[in-house]
Amino acid sequence: MTGAETRREILNIAILVVNQTLFMVAAITVMTLSGVVGGRLSDTPSLATLPIALTMVGAVVSTLPASLFMKRVGRRPGFLVGALLGGLAGSLLSFWSIAEGTFIGFCLGNLLVGLYQGFAMYYRFAAADVARPAIRSRAISWVMAGGVAAAFLGPWNASANYEWLTSVPDGGPYLVMALLALLASLLLALLRVPPQGEPRSDDVVRPMRDIAGQGRFQVAVLASAVGYAIMILVMTATPLAMLSKGFGMGQVATIMQWHVLGMFVPSFFTGSLIARLGQYRVLMAGAGALLLSSATAASGASFAHFWVALVLLGVGWNFLFVGGSVMLAGTHSESERGKVQGINDLIVLSLVAIGSLLAGTLFHLWGWVVLNLTMVPLVIAVVVALCVWQIRSTAPAVSS
Repeated sequence: MTGAETRREILNIAILVVNQTLFMVAAITVMTLSGVVGGRLSDTPSLATLPIALTMVGAVVSTLPASLFMKRVGRRPGFLVGALLGGLAGSLLSFWSIAEGTFIGFCLGNLLVGLYQGFAMYYRFAAADVARPAIRSRAISWVMAGGVAAAFLGPWNASANYEWLTSVPDGGPYLVMALLALLASLLLALLRVPPQGEPRSDDVVRPMRDIAGQGRFQVAVLASAVGYAIMILVMTATPLAMLSKGFGMGQVATIMQWHVLGMFVPSFFTGSLIARLGQYRVLMAGAGALLLSSATAASGASFAHFWVALVLLGVGWNFLFVGGSVMLAGTHSESERGKVQGINDLIVLSLVAIGSLLAGTLFHLWGWVVLNLTMVPLVIAVVVALCVWQIRSTAPAVSS
């Protein structure tokens, strides 16, 4: 690569890292605060997390169209649509709805923020597009590591700006989200995806059933989907659980901050771990972390229990999601990228939406312990799938 190409590569990755951070501030604010605000705006306690669930629904319904849209027009226009229509408009609608005291409007605002997520989910794949093959796994990890700054900014936004505007209690964090989405769109205008990152029209494109028939594809999707769904289920319920135990909003923000650090700090070395230890070991470590998280949460409800459980939850999510994303990148060609990534994220976000919707109901009906134990069978399913894939991939080929 020439010096100019190297500088452009660095700039592209840096833009994606910063935008991942700005998006994650919005996502963490929603996860930390929207359930609490929803509980205050709604007359039905079990619907408290409906706004968060609708954020996931917005991501689900937009993720495949987002992928296909970006395949046609490119990454930059797609990301701009997500930041402006989803992040900016959704945050402003949420702010207005809080000011007016309308639960339906707040739900719609969170739904639009889900559109932001539907496009932002592809930041990690865009990193693979703009990076050389030798550093693609690390580029994905670097973009995911953008959440480290968000670990401080997101909970801080949800807590410190909670009563920023005395005329609109709870509204300040959503107004900050709108400003950050505007900043994100300005930075995205500078993004450039190299020609080799775009699919060629003359490439052979396999039917989706052939791609999905690969064991590697199935394990990649299962690991990412289960890891993400479990993380959202527990993360969404955590503020409700802590407030019910008498903890304050500042303590909730601290736990959420450590949780997000657990999610993204490992991204500084997850790519290197995958390169050194292999995808199988990293994914198994992620599953183990989630099982330990469940056991810790079920064993007590002190501040220390919440802290350990949520940090382990974040680490488990990171290993499964980043590991699954890297594994998925090896299952398709450039020309198959759009539909494969779209189908993957559609499946992942569908389970995430279910998890976020169930969070309020499970917690309201059965409590914190049962909610955490529901993750165990799903994690065991991932472990079994990984073992089967590992055995089949390492077995010697039988000659005919």
